[in-house]
Amino acid sequence: MRPLSQFALKLLREWRRLRLPETGSVIVAVSGGGDSVALLLALDELIKAKHLKLDILPAHLNHKLRGTSSDHDARWVRSLAKNLGYRAIVKAADVSKRARLTEDNLEQSARRARYEFLAKAAKANKTKAVLTAHTLDDQAETILLNLMRGSGAEGLSGMDTVRPIYSESEIVLARPLLSWARRGDTESFCRQRSIDFCIDEMNSDENFSRVRIRRQLLPLMETFNPRLVETLGRSSEILREDSRTLENAAQHLLDISADGLASASQAASLRTDLLLTAPAALRHRALRRWILGARGDLRRVERVHVLAVDKLLFSRKSGHTIELPGGGRISRKGGFLHLHVPKNKPKAEPL
Repeated sequence: MRPLSQFALKLLREWRRLRLPETGSVIVAVSGGGDSVALLLALDELIKAKHLKLDILPAHLNHKLRGTSSDHDARWVRSLAKNLGYRAIVKAADVSKRARLTEDNLEQSARRARYEFLAKAAKANKTKAVLTAHTLDDQAETILLNLMRGSGAEGLSGMDTVRPIYSESEIVLARPLLSWARRGDTESFCRQRSIDFCIDEMNSDENFSRVRIRRQLLPLMETFNPRLVETLGRSSEILREDSRTLENAAQHLLDISADGLASASQAASLRTDLLLTAPAALRHRALRRWILGARGDLRRVERVHVLAVDKLLFSRKSGHTIELPGGGRISRKGGFLHLHVPKNKPKAEPL
């Protein structure tokens, strides 16, 4: 039997470390770029070498942002999947129109549309896992973006390697390249397999913050530390571990503060006396989780809004109300905080 390539061998080790399924079916997000093509090729290698007994479904969302180039990429992904022996799931979405309707920027709108598509594809095909090809480079860019936005430990933790695709979903979102693969590794592997990949010209458009970080900021920072990307990856792992511990403690605080309801995260009211006994960091996390559970999302909810709700706890007067962006309001009456969410608020989109 032909020996595994180093790239496929590293993927297999990470696959087993993350305890991802070795049988059944998985959705593989394939944009056509080097990262996602490398992931698809490596999985194909592992399956054909009988290290994994998976049925893989390549999935591609045409964002319709680049005219004929977007259409070309969709056809290219479908052709690659067919040549490898797989059935591709290819759909289109008008992301520009979606961005106008939701008042998101193009990046946010494209991201939400993509994960919504992947979640629906997984559900339609009775698949419990969705794979994306995010790399260490993507992790570093995400951390720096969040740092410049003033994020706390959660944002600076970057992306998780494995998590539910959206809140309370049974569908797992996994990023098996995230902790070890660089963009150069994926492109090199594609060349070794003599497989071309698509080039997205938007990845060179410096009107996008992420692209400026990739092309300007990271190269400058690497003059101070040539292994900066790996260093940021390690820092994110440390912060993620700390953040999980704080989140568990915040959930416990939320549980005991709920007004006698079984599902604390969806409780309509919280006891102020118990919240006031906790350190500020736990209170703030508990309040965020409370809002998330009741609304289904935290869109447009920033630290300033959480601090405003926190301030209500220390108010001696009842009747004050905090309006939340994106829907909902929080008021204090007596010894309780009350969260009111519009009944017609739509279900949150996948994260």
